[in-house]
Amino acid sequence: MAGPTTAERGQRQQESSGPPPARRWKNRRFRTIVILALAVVLLGSGSVWLLYGSPWLRVRHVSVSGTAVLTPEEVLEAADVPVGAPLVSVDTDGIEARLRRKLPRIDEIDVVRSWPRGIGLKVTERTPVLLIEKDGKFTEVDKKGVRFATVSRAPHGAPSLELSLARSGSATASLRRLGTDRLVREAVAVAGDIPAAVRRDTRTLKVRSYDDITLELSGGRTVEWGSAENGAAKARTLTALMKAASGARYFDVSVPTAPASAAS
Repeated sequence: MAGPTTAERGQRQQESSGPPPARRWKNRRFRTIVILALAVVLLGSGSVWLLYGSPWLRVRHVSVSGTAVLTPEEVLEAADVPVGAPLVSVDTDGIEARLRRKLPRIDEIDVVRSWPRGIGLKVTERTPVLLIEKDGKFTEVDKKGVRFATVSRAPHGAPSLELSLARSGSATASLRRLGTDRLVREAVAVAGDIPAAVRRDTRTLKVRSYDDITLELSGGRTVEWGSAENGAAKARTLTALMKAASGARYFDVSVPTAPASAAS
């Protein structure tokens, strides 16, 4: 009987040696992809559970820093942080919005996650530069012109604003053209430019018109400031003038290049 042909022997050798190398490489690659995909799914599921479902990354404590007039308890109550919620899901923007809405005294608020279990509330309060007195109460106004709080006692270091607007002449023109709110903003700008040493002694900031703003200091001293324009130059001139004429009670820096002083 005749033996197997050469082609038959080649086919048997190929079958006994398994699939060709290219097919074996594709099979290994497919298995590797499947294993990697399963690993990614498991890792992703585990991460989601860790962040949202585990008891280890949930809000357990809330800290407050930076308060001066406000108390930490007031800030905590207004913030209403969801204690017990997953830390990653806490709406920090929502907390900031609530604090600004409920506590106008807050100027800046930074809400930060403190991993693994905390929320930090870093507060910067507004500082009054002017006080508006009415019916025995004092409305605090900050450097941006924001009226943020009304208190029964005047805080130290902020002068009272007095609008002494006449009903004729330049005062009427200022009032009609600018409005009371604009004149208050002008006064705020002046208050922000007053030198620190002078601000401590300033009792009243009197506004008669846009370009007629006067500072009344302790000891019966008076400073004619003029308008809010050139505030930095007026501050420098006033500092130098008060040093040169330490016994004076009247100072005029409305034109900073031509200041004046007098004993009375």
